Amino acid sequence: MSRRIGNIDDFGMDTITLAGPLSPKLRAIRDAGFGQVMLKASDLVGHPDGVDAAVAEVKASGLRVTGFQVLRDFEGLSGHLHDYKVDIAKSMLEMARAVGAPVLLACSSTSQHATQDLDAISRDLRKLAMLAVPLGIRIAYEGLSWGRTINQFTEAWEVVARADAPNLGIGIDSFHIFATKTPLEDIDTLDPSKIYLVQLADFMWQETRSVEERIATARHFRVFPGEGVHSAQVAELVMRLDALGYRGDYSFEVFNDDYQQIPLETVAERARRSAVWLGEEVLRRSVPLPGRMRLRG
Repeated sequence: MSRRIGNIDDFGMDTITLAGPLSPKLRAIRDAGFGQVMLKASDLVGHPDGVDAAVAEVKASGLRVTGFQVLRDFEGLSGHLHDYKVDIAKSMLEMARAVGAPVLLACSSTSQHATQDLDAISRDLRKLAMLAVPLGIRIAYEGLSWGRTINQFTEAWEVVARADAPNLGIGIDSFHIFATKTPLEDIDTLDPSKIYLVQLADFMWQETRSVEERIATARHFRVFPGEGVHSAQVAELVMRLDALGYRGDYSFEVFNDDYQQIPLETVAERARRSAVWLGEEVLRRSVPLPGRMRLRG
């Protein structure tokens, strides 16, 4: 998909944030004024009428698909474990193509069975990228803050650069940056054309004091940008990316158990307020509402 030079594409939401089946999630996201959606594999395989019906709902919604998630623990394995993960990757890539997702998100491995050799990790990521080439899909590699070997975006960038595949880049997740306290100035070392996805979220405490707390916070108590205690860091991250020349997608990836217990429309409205804050106050550009939230340069 081409990028509009000088513009920042629409903010969007991840379906993971909302409770219930796919169709009302898509409707709530669209009715809140968003133009794009980040899908997860279970949106398709968990649909009561099957994958084809889910794909049809996505296409009928009119929402552009930001990307598809998430391939876990792919890199660094060998033998039958590697072969198994290659098969999983092929299935996820086919689903991504079916819904028109330009990007498949792959998270850094947490497996104790995976090697920590960076050359082997890079080689596997290059193989994954090559599998995606015939389908026209890019791979965004994201460093989980509890990854075994790769747990910061700087390390993810290092192995992506080693792999040197034309459709392999990185995914930026604000939660993991704040959790590991990676210096935001390190954003300036990246190639903006190799940043394929930016996912934004905040949380309610200054730091996670253990890996267990970090995982629990990431999976159960993220909040939208502007709602947590890291608003200044979120703003700085977005401004640095904009100054760097990033013109790709921002999606709100907010895992929150409380949001799973309130109406979809209420959650989507919170996301809308976050998009307005980022657009009008942080980037100081107008966000037309209630239509598509496109920030025009």
